[in-house]
Amino acid sequence: MTRLLLIGLLLLAPLAHADAPARADRPSQAGIASANAYATDAGMEVLAMGGNAFDAAIAVSATLGLVEPESSGLGGGGFLLLHVAKDGRDVFVDARERAPLAASRDMYLDAAGNADRDKSVNGALAAAIPGMPAALDHLAAKYGRLPLSKSLAPAIRLARVGWRFGPKNAAMLGWRRDVLARSPAAAKLFLRNGQVPAEGTLMRNEDYARTLELLASKGARGFYHGAYARKLAKGVRAAGGIWSERDLAGYAVVEREPIRLRHRGHDIVTAPPPSSGGVALATILNVLEGYDYPRLGKVERTHLTVEAMRRAYRDRALYLGDPDFVQAPVAMLTGKDYAAGLRASIHPEKATPSDLLPGVNATPLRPDTTHFSIVDAEGNLAAVTQTVNLPYGNAVVVPGTGFLLNNEMDDFSVKPGVPNAFGLVGEDANAIAPGKRPLSSMTPTFVIGPERTAVLGTPGGSRITTMVLLGVLELLDGKGAQATADAPRYHHQYLPDAISVEPGAFTEAEIAALKARGHAIDARDSTWGNMQVVLWNRATGAVEAGTDPRWKGVGKGSSSEASVYR
Repeated sequence: MTRLLLIGLLLLAPLAHADAPARADRPSQAGIASANAYATDAGMEVLAMGGNAFDAAIAVSATLGLVEPESSGLGGGGFLLLHVAKDGRDVFVDARERAPLAASRDMYLDAAGNADRDKSVNGALAAAIPGMPAALDHLAAKYGRLPLSKSLAPAIRLARVGWRFGPKNAAMLGWRRDVLARSPAAAKLFLRNGQVPAEGTLMRNEDYARTLELLASKGARGFYHGAYARKLAKGVRAAGGIWSERDLAGYAVVEREPIRLRHRGHDIVTAPPPSSGGVALATILNVLEGYDYPRLGKVERTHLTVEAMRRAYRDRALYLGDPDFVQAPVAMLTGKDYAAGLRASIHPEKATPSDLLPGVNATPLRPDTTHFSIVDAEGNLAAVTQTVNLPYGNAVVVPGTGFLLNNEMDDFSVKPGVPNAFGLVGEDANAIAPGKRPLSSMTPTFVIGPERTAVLGTPGGSRITTMVLLGVLELLDGKGAQATADAPRYHHQYLPDAISVEPGAFTEAEIAALKARGHAIDARDSTWGNMQVVLWNRATGAVEAGTDPRWKGVGKGSSSEASVYR
């Protein structure tokens, strides 16, 4: 009887799955979404050479450093979240900048003990040791298929042939023109007769091409050691900074385990410290898990989300810093029990004033940083967020290098309770120390559901984490890549105690209802962020690339048939 039953089940098994959709084990397309069309095209060119997602990431990163110098470059750093399809492994590459060894806790305080914002933002003293050159070499050596000479070739060619100055370049340069003029090498590269170049101006950068060629021929060692390192250290010190050759020689990227969580049937893989973003993202989603929030009205859902944001950003200020220096309670902050405790403090109909949450003593945001997302034909994923911090970094170029230095030292807590350029406060966990990496908000993320895999991230300073959160929620609700990038945004970061709101994000009635619950509303007349999303439908193999419409005609999402790259 048992034998007959088994035979019957075997005969019926094909019928049971006859209507099930065929699943694609690989994408039928490769997709790239980046903040600049030149960079997306460079990545696609490298895929067409036979490169994988990681080779394409090198091309996109190097090209963005050339054509979007306000946001990233060889003088900055970044976080690279990778999925290696052949062994099913996720890895987080920490290429965050490090404080010079001569840095000190109070280096940006004046004689009266007050923070000197100019020193921590403008000029060579604001520069930490960059990580992107090391990251590109690491990516090629460990995960890529092509030599650096091929992956960097599109950016090298473009630096010599020239690229057209765009509206985003001009808008950000207008804000930083006077500071750039202080550095003769920066002014020569980016200004024309002391003025912002007209849109459409052909820009060339021979020094950048030569630096990339050095990287291609000698790898990271050629940048961080020898004659080039001596030139960098000497140039920074001549401009008032404190770099040494030892600082450069001692720099290395660090591979870390990503943060993982499960939410609404999806696996979410995101950035660990020294990013604060992944911890905050996990905290917020864990708090929301206790509510049936997908069924709530917009006001109720927004209220609960804002209250979760408020508490996550408060914990950011108190606990998080470089994990090589600070034993942050990451397991606690990302745990379900801790979220339940936070949830218990949330009134379902009333806002909690931030000054009632104990722990932290109480500037305008400018778009900065950049992000790109890649899925290749093998199912490799790359979510890369890279930065020089504020637009055009610290506005200093060392002569002969072709790139701007960062001002990431301002991402440290210069003084407990004193906001940085993005209004974020911090305590001793993120205090300046020699060789330490400053806390970051960059949040490259994967969202893996039953049938879809998404790669996303965005620039935006302190608002990065909440933008990624809202993007994740859009994806969980079934939205596509472009709809996720399009979605309106709001933000709360504990201090200042107000909800920042993009134009059109809420109706007047919804704003009134939030105010009635005790929320202060900071209605902005401008948008923020520059989200880049690639979505792989694993049921069909189709890939969709969505790029943020807030900078019209600048970014580009592109997908091509995977057969081209196999």
